[in-house]
Amino acid sequence: MGIVRQTASVRSLWNIFEQGQDAISVVELVKQLKHSMNKTTVYRILDRLEQEGKLHSFNGSDGLRWYAKCHDCSAEKHLDTHPHFQCNECGKVECLSLNIPIPNHLNHQIDQAQILLLGQCDACLA
Repeated sequence: MGIVRQTASVRSLWNIFEQGQDAISVVELVKQLKHSMNKTTVYRILDRLEQEGKLHSFNGSDGLRWYAKCHDCSAEKHLDTHPHFQCNECGKVECLSLNIPIPNHLNHQIDQAQILLLGQCDACLA
């Protein structure tokens, strides 16, 4: 896992991300972990994992914060500049492995970009 301090709370939260490939909303994480930790602890761990380059976050169409595992990121640099997809029917949110270049803009430093695509997932289309 590579996380500096692996407390029981950190392991519990991280295991949720290890079990699935889809993004998870902060509301769902709090609900799943309510018997082992409080909401403040969940937020604190999420912030730490994001700072360490283990997770990235983005806003869904519902205004909720969603989290997903990073790939090849570090505390110094997040490399997860990719779009996310949210199904309008079932609500599933996932990272898309599409490379959408973010242009440079004169006299601006772009540190992060969020692209959210909305539609129907393959399961709902079937």
